[in-house]
Amino acid sequence: MSIVSFSLYLEDWRGWLAEEVVAISPSQRISAQPGKSLPAMLRRRLDDTGRATCEIFGELDPEADLPLVHASRHGDTTHTLGMLEVLESGEAISPTRFSMSVHNAVLGVHSISCAHRRPLQALGACGDEFDAVLHEARGYLMEGHRAVVAVLSEGPLPSAYRGRTEHPGTACAIGMRLTLDRGRMLTASDQAGCSRPSPLDVMAWLSGDSPFLAGRQRWQLGAE
Repeated sequence: MSIVSFSLYLEDWRGWLAEEVVAISPSQRISAQPGKSLPAMLRRRLDDTGRATCEIFGELDPEADLPLVHASRHGDTTHTLGMLEVLESGEAISPTRFSMSVHNAVLGVHSISCAHRRPLQALGACGDEFDAVLHEARGYLMEGHRAVVAVLSEGPLPSAYRGRTEHPGTACAIGMRLTLDRGRMLTASDQAGCSRPSPLDVMAWLSGDSPFLAGRQRWQLGAE
């Protein structure tokens, strides 16, 4: 991804963790058992990460009136691996299971449950998801939308993939409501680097562990 210098503003954020490995303020923490706001028929289609993502969207966009961007490096690998194992056994794949394995499945469930009719964008960027969602958010904001909600998530990683790909080590999701003029300034330098922050890295950063994301000074968050 090309490196471009620009600024956005972080108006609000929410985080969710399957394991308590980062301290999050109660006002910004999503329940350990997320998704209670979803209708039961839709809730059972998602794992905890998907449910938490929907809950984050709901809290940061309560009127269902903002563009939404969702990025995940791996998506629901448990679903995907399960289907590959079914194929290997020679059995047919459930159409419902397949429909929930695609990268925009969580956004689809959320849009149905909340009657959301604004733009939706699902992304995968080989580790550069944080940069990708901010660039997408900036595009929507420059088109005139008052704010954009962007969520990064990672589900649990099946044992077959462990040690073969970068992963934060626990299921997690972080959501940000971004604007062009309200909140804390979030600035990108034009400094190239190898920072590939996971949702967990971003959560720790927003919780105040460091003024710079992953200590590489690529992204800087202004004072409150």
